Amino acid sequence: MAPKPVIPARLRRAPPILVCKKCLGRIDDGKKLRKALKSDSKDRSRAQDVKPPRVVMTSCLGICPKRAVVVASAATLQDGKYLLLSEAAASAEAIEVLMPGSKP
Repeated sequence: MAPKPVIPARLRRAPPILVCKKCLGRIDDGKKLRKALKSDSKDRSRAQDVKPPRVVMTSCLGICPKRAVVVASAATLQDGKYLLLSEAAASAEAIEVLMPGSKP
């Protein structure tokens, strides 16, 4: 029996934003940061034909900063970079790095 060919699938949504669940629970305004990331990513992708990225809570990413949250996306992981966010106000600036191909 011949092997089945690989069929590439194209996402209709932007690649997900990965957030360390353990780090998010450690900071004071963790809920605010998560909501800010979701809101800013929706605002950023509204002008495009794609749905906004999902904000996915992950297990520990292994960096474990004391007073910050580790955040990454496909674009940052491709470069081997992680973002460390310490407050919800930094989410708008972080979205620019996490979603580089999109326009505000």
